Amino acid sequence: MSAIAGIHPVREAIRAGRPLDRVLVVKGAAGARLQEIIDLCRERAIALRFESREHLDRAAGASNHQGVVAIGSAEKFSTLEATIAARGSHVILDGVEDPHNLGAIIRTAHAAGAAAVVIPERRAAGLTDVVARASAGALAYLPVVRVTNVNRALEDLKKNGYWIYGLDARGDQDYDKVDFLAPAAFVLGAEGHGLHEQVRKHCDFLVRIPLAGAVASLNVSVAAGIVLFEWKRRAEPQIQADARP
Repeated sequence: MSAIAGIHPVREAIRAGRPLDRVLVVKGAAGARLQEIIDLCRERAIALRFESREHLDRAAGASNHQGVVAIGSAEKFSTLEATIAARGSHVILDGVEDPHNLGAIIRTAHAAGAAAVVIPERRAAGLTDVVARASAGALAYLPVVRVTNVNRALEDLKKNGYWIYGLDARGDQDYDKVDFLAPAAFVLGAEGHGLHEQVRKHCDFLVRIPLAGAVASLNVSVAAGIVLFEWKRRAEPQIQADARP
């Protein structure tokens, strides 16, 4: 994960359109040059976070950051409008924080024929070099969308005719028995706590993977593979488009 430190280098990186995962600004900082960077980030939909000086010191290493550090991204983000237009399946991640899991899910989603992966802006892994390596090249081919609010993204998908399938251990339908409708969006929760309650409420179906043995859950990337390839197996011969009411 490359870091760009300092007012001038960060400003020029933004202006040049370099892929950036996020820009960190020290809390309480002021000044016209820092405000220009903040405005540029908002104009170009670059994630902006206000952090402590100690946090920026660690991110910048030995570089003089002047109150601002940009974290490079392995790829540019797409937009939900663009990926919805493709009408393919979407994989929405409700706060997956491990970059290895994110990379593995991107690889699996691409292999299963998904149109996009959607991730939240905060409390989630970004498109770092670790993610790119874990995706085994899939990141270069599969669009990734970053949204400020997962619930709002689900609402937008519903408005565009998508059916929402949440993968949840408390689900009332087994993944291999549920009827898949198209276009479909699959929601997977974060490591440890699963789907947030409000996200669960936005799902049309809550789907579970029946497990044997003493282990109560699967790694999120493994669970993604199981459900997405079941969807892929049935996609062409069985799934029919069914417009939302």
